[in-house]
Amino acid sequence: MHQRTGFQVLARIGYVARGIVFALLAGLALFTGTATTKSALDSLLTQPFGRLWLGLIGLGLAGFVVWRLAQSIANADNHEQNLKGYVTRIMLLGSAVVYVGLAYYSFDHALGFAAARSSEGEKDLAGWAMAQPFGRYLAASIGLGFVIGGGVTVWKGVTGKYKRFLEPNVKENRLINIVCVYGLSARGLLFAVAGVFFCYAAFTIDPQQAGGMADALDWLRQLPFGSVLYVLAAIGLLSFAGYNFIEGRYRIVRTPDLNTLRKISPLNSAP
Repeated sequence: MHQRTGFQVLARIGYVARGIVFALLAGLALFTGTATTKSALDSLLTQPFGRLWLGLIGLGLAGFVVWRLAQSIANADNHEQNLKGYVTRIMLLGSAVVYVGLAYYSFDHALGFAAARSSEGEKDLAGWAMAQPFGRYLAASIGLGFVIGGGVTVWKGVTGKYKRFLEPNVKENRLINIVCVYGLSARGLLFAVAGVFFCYAAFTIDPQQAGGMADALDWLRQLPFGSVLYVLAAIGLLSFAGYNFIEGRYRIVRTPDLNTLRKISPLNSAP
């Protein structure tokens, strides 16, 4: 297979894998009333050939990690060399780190190595951060990063910035735009709420106050008309899954310039 084509396939499979994870997450939220990303992956284990499917999802997420690294480190999307561009690439690198964890979790459970272990995700991360030097401030910084990332995701959807990387023939497709705007906005809002929980955990120096997607959904349910907001948010997660499937099919995937990588490599300037 040609190198460029192979890289494109890897990135597209990665988007599809992420879309499946969020589709499972939305399904659990709608039909069981609670869901986390890891519980969405675990739900596959109850299905026929569940470990096989989970392993395939892990492979897809690994491909997504490679694509995120290409976007962040190799600047495959050609972001400008300014503060905005660097911040965007740092956020993409952070996304790569998150999906490394999910890919590992998928492989670990697909192979049956982690059946007896449990993890509380964000609470574990908050606990780790607070155990470091200046841990309270590190945890607050992580939470602030979540809030900013959520806000950027909403902005990306509302302003239509996602169209920049879609193939020209689908940019004005009404249904595609509705799915993308709704999905990005819902996911961004929930991500930002989770970031607020993280900041609160840092403020109280209590890792148990940190929360993730499930906690953000539960918070919405406590608001006036909470049941309606909860369902709308869960459908939004399903739309975000649709956004990933759209990206998997129609996104413009650029192969990183290996010559550029060689120029910026420290090895290249070695005497």
